[in-house]
Amino acid sequence: MAGTVLLIAGAPVGRGRLVDAAGVLPVLSAVPPGVLAGADSAHVVELADPLEPQAVLTRLRAAAAAPEALTVFVVGQLQLDRKQRLPHLALARTTPATARYTAFPWHWFREELRLRPPGSTTLLLDLHADAECWHHLRAQPLDSGHGHAVYGRIAPPRGRRTVAQPSYMKAIATLLRSGHRPPIGQLHQQALARIADEDGAAGVGIVLGTSAPAGFAGPDPHTALADAVRAGRHGDADALAARWEQTAVQTHGRGSDEALHWSEVRADLAMMAGDPERSCRTWMAVALARLAVGQSPDTPAVEAAVDRAHHQWGRIGDRARARQLGPALAELRGQVPGRRAGALDHVRRQLEQLQST
Repeated sequence: MAGTVLLIAGAPVGRGRLVDAAGVLPVLSAVPPGVLAGADSAHVVELADPLEPQAVLTRLRAAAAAPEALTVFVVGQLQLDRKQRLPHLALARTTPATARYTAFPWHWFREELRLRPPGSTTLLLDLHADAECWHHLRAQPLDSGHGHAVYGRIAPPRGRRTVAQPSYMKAIATLLRSGHRPPIGQLHQQALARIADEDGAAGVGIVLGTSAPAGFAGPDPHTALADAVRAGRHGDADALAARWEQTAVQTHGRGSDEALHWSEVRADLAMMAGDPERSCRTWMAVALARLAVGQSPDTPAVEAAVDRAHHQWGRIGDRARARQLGPALAELRGQVPGRRAGALDHVRRQLEQLQST
């Protein structure tokens, strides 16, 4: 049995740093990969103080596509962006004023991991929140998606000039260096006990300890989809997702979250099948459907749909088909500019090149 491990340590450089996130990576790296993953062997990817949210997204997306069990270790600090008031993982260049563009939106974890089979993904988190984000999280818990095992803690803010240590993750690494990985819930409790002894109960902060569901009333369709994709049966996977989409439309309505979820699944399945044109068209339809039901252009789900449509459009090999889709994408990009500066200009330049040839 093999596994995949993704280690992410992110915090601003300079006075805005709340935690020495990258300081724990040497300790984690000393743990045998198989022990980190709870498997016989593992592929480990490490991101230390990354600069760009897109770089983190690329690594996360690749890890999420791995068929084997995935363990994600995240150490860092949380901040809210000033526009939408959503939690972000601060990166090296992040400041309070630029979090929307320079930090990693936490909901991207949920988006990228949503297609993984339940029970195949574990997140271990040691996060430190600034005062503003801490107040937000007391009322609105951090959402890392459903069907995953999520363990860790969110530490409260400290003094302005104090850089905290990721004591929870250091305790995890120390326990794993023995060469034995106990059941994840037991490992979590042992780490909490250690930091409570060191920092007191108040220093532990918000405890995260949600396990993946142990069972279902029936077979989970996402598991069946993942099995079909791994076997190369992309047509079967899309047909299954289409049936679930139609059921959701009949039960909840065309613009419901349930129906749009299955539309998004089909867009991802088209990408996995190597059909970027179909994926682009589906993502654009999702974005337009969300706008039609009143979601604003800067809603994360709308931005994500347009960003993915844009990405898939750039992968269409047939120039005539890309040229045909370009105007609609440019019009949609005009409504939903997204977080990346110059995205609309990029579509227009590419479209001009396609039209000139």
